[in-house]
Amino acid sequence: MTPTNPLRERGFRLLEDDLSFLMTAFAAVLHRVGEGGLAEKLPWIGHCQTVGAEPNRALGQALSIAFQLLNIVEERAASQTRRLREKERGPESEPGMWPENLKEMKALGVSEADLLQVLREVCVEPVLTAHPTEAKRESVRDLHLEIYALMNRHENKDYTPREQARIQSQLEVQLENLWRTGEIHVTRPTIDAELQNALHYLREVFPEALSRAHIHLREAWISAGFDPAGVDALPPLIRFGTWIGGDRDGHPFVTADVTANALRELRKNALRVHRRAVEQLAHHSPLSSLFQKTPPVLVELTSRLGTVLGGDANPDVGYILDRNKEEPWRAAAYLIRARLIAALEKPGSAGAYTAPAELLQDINAYAEALESVGDHALVVEYIVPFRRRLEAFGFHCAALDVRQNSAFHEKALEQLLSAAGLLGEKPLKDWSLAEKRALLEKELQSPRPFLAAGMSAGPEADTVLACHRVLAAHIAAHGTAGLGSLIVSMTRNMEDLLTVYVLAREAGLMTWSEGGLRCPLPVTPLFETMADLDAGPGIVDEFLQHPVTKRSLKAEKPAFQMMVGYSDSNKDCGIMASQWALHRAQAALSATTAKHGVEAVFFHGRGGTVGRGAGPTHWFMQALPQGSLGGWMRMTEQGETIAQKYAHLGSAVYHTELLMASAASATARHRHGKPADQALARVLDQIASDSRTAYRALLETPDFMRFYRQATPIDALENARIGSRPSRRTGQASLDDLRAIPWVFSWTQSRFYLPGWFGAGAALEKLRTTDAAAFADLKARLHDSPFVSYVLTNIESSLVSTNIELMKLYSSLVAETEIRDRFLDIILAEFERTRTVLEDLFDGSFAARRPRLAYTLEIREEPLKVLHAQQVNLLRDWRARIQAGQIESAEGMMPDLLVSINALASGLRTTG
Repeated sequence: MTPTNPLRERGFRLLEDDLSFLMTAFAAVLHRVGEGGLAEKLPWIGHCQTVGAEPNRALGQALSIAFQLLNIVEERAASQTRRLREKERGPESEPGMWPENLKEMKALGVSEADLLQVLREVCVEPVLTAHPTEAKRESVRDLHLEIYALMNRHENKDYTPREQARIQSQLEVQLENLWRTGEIHVTRPTIDAELQNALHYLREVFPEALSRAHIHLREAWISAGFDPAGVDALPPLIRFGTWIGGDRDGHPFVTADVTANALRELRKNALRVHRRAVEQLAHHSPLSSLFQKTPPVLVELTSRLGTVLGGDANPDVGYILDRNKEEPWRAAAYLIRARLIAALEKPGSAGAYTAPAELLQDINAYAEALESVGDHALVVEYIVPFRRRLEAFGFHCAALDVRQNSAFHEKALEQLLSAAGLLGEKPLKDWSLAEKRALLEKELQSPRPFLAAGMSAGPEADTVLACHRVLAAHIAAHGTAGLGSLIVSMTRNMEDLLTVYVLAREAGLMTWSEGGLRCPLPVTPLFETMADLDAGPGIVDEFLQHPVTKRSLKAEKPAFQMMVGYSDSNKDCGIMASQWALHRAQAALSATTAKHGVEAVFFHGRGGTVGRGAGPTHWFMQALPQGSLGGWMRMTEQGETIAQKYAHLGSAVYHTELLMASAASATARHRHGKPADQALARVLDQIASDSRTAYRALLETPDFMRFYRQATPIDALENARIGSRPSRRTGQASLDDLRAIPWVFSWTQSRFYLPGWFGAGAALEKLRTTDAAAFADLKARLHDSPFVSYVLTNIESSLVSTNIELMKLYSSLVAETEIRDRFLDIILAEFERTRTVLEDLFDGSFAARRPRLAYTLEIREEPLKVLHAQQVNLLRDWRARIQAGQIESAEGMMPDLLVSINALASGLRTTG
């Protein structure tokens, strides 16, 4: 394959040169540590194609590292190519960045004031989660950063040969460390370890990424001919959330203590972010009193800070003032830092900040003092980003959501009713919805709890109430800042939401105001299955009419948050039906909230694969239904996608800007653009229905679970120590109970990629056969419909990632020949249908239209085949030992299986 685009050719050449350099260095390391045989088998520089299928842990480790190095090289090549593109074609040439999006926003014909108003209301909120998709240790992440930085230094042509040799030596040291470091968790990581990983990004990466993305907005704004004062006054267009320590849906290890610890750690790390920023401000504020008169506002600020910190009784105050006698701005900055240190080390002590508003007051006075002597440049460079960072991170870093399953809530409520003598003879699950509603409505008219303080009602009730009491204690100490939503997984009806209100009342989380109960935290429904998505608008309509909800939403501009789940909807009905159901549901939910004068805020539960809602961010934003984005949106950032997007600062800035700029452009389109074209709605209804029929027919075919459990490594994944949560919600051996992540992960590892494409081909082929005119219309409108283009492009990406040869190899693990052949025939026939019909729709082959993705798939395939063959043999041996009752021997194979799973995940750049 020879690319014809000169810029793309240069990008491929950069990638190949860097890859050759890194792999040669890795080979040298392997020779040095006595693994010369492995060095000869490395991909891209060795003889990987001669490697056999016999499992070899050392080779698996070497290939895994090789893929990690390829991933680093690809990230660097992508960053370099973006720079080259901007140099040659200008800033507006980069899709999804501020220059391109501002150009599109201006093309809507709106004024500068209108654009500013849009930007004031934009808030995109990535919510970091720790689903079982990332097995790498923190130390490996740090080594990757070191290698990336050394590669940046290596490309500097100004270094002498001696300096280049030193860089080469340092690089080999890090590669040897990578080889000698246990790459994966042999024991399950703790929730605290997962939290510390997220805190690394919140503390070390996102503050700077936020600042730089806003600088890029300012630069693009000026280039567009607008006044920079407007964007300088903007709030942060991005904030952060997290589920780590709050997501207890099927996760028994997330206790109330874990949640309390997460809130404490988030607060500490926010204070560390601001302390570092104040230190930077002090460093860059050496203004001397000999050259500008100290303004009264600075004198007053310094005096007040000294007094608050204890004055003469605090030796630190005297030291700071004495050391910085001629640098009064720096003295004030160090006194501000002293207050932050007190808040961090001795919260509640004299001088310690208790809320961000106190810090903002001091920073504003500091800015006024700078402006009074004409130092506006320092204000723009340091104070403006400081204010924005303070607003984004507060004293909490990220808003912690609490998520729990509706079935768990029902058990908790049943235990409370039983303990209070209100349950009667019939279990709660046998009550009609009308009976439940009557009870819930009655209870919500009173602030009185069911039980006296300290009484236990049962394990589920105690778990929910203990968590809610932690939230209530946090609110009493710090207000609602730092707390997100109470998310109800598997919301099936209005009663599921009212149950949360009753449980919150029991824990003292609700307040009584204006004659009724009010919940200080939003109760957020999560609609996941197709049936729940269809029922969602009716549930929301009822919920918004409820008196408790009305009191809880009371605000100048009320907003109601709704979460839509991409993973479970896909598992339930397949890719096409899921995507269309989500699209339709968002449009209907937006109309429902608008009817009540409430802004719809969607929380998109996207994962890292197409089968779980992934896809290029700016395409995803463009594909949102018209009118569904009012400015504020949330989305999960799950598992390995966090490291892929944000591990390196350049990449982090790129993806942060992509989120902000794409959300702003989409908000402007939804507010000022043309109404959505509904011409394809009827045909999409039909395609979705037919694709669901084909998908469900596969899942409901007798013996499907037997085929699935043998043809994929799902059983190994269930035993792997990847992530802190179990792979099943309640432990039941059913497809419904299996989490969407291991469902997608297992199909990915076995190269079926089935959740990302199955059912689409059957539906599209049926349309082409039975309604040629409708198919032709779909083809003609394909590139004019962002939604259709986005979905079909993602399906194609999944399809081309599959491998027929490897699907057959994994199917050989199915013991019964009849079952194996029957399901393989069904899957391969649908694969061929999908491939053929997509080539018809897109007018040409994938490789010709998307050479970059074709290239990255092609370069990986040879070493991947080695790993797949070895994994199949490992699975066969492991299962045989289990079947023979050799449990201890089988358990001893788990490290090899883990290395195999992780090596393939590195090579495929995706898990679940």
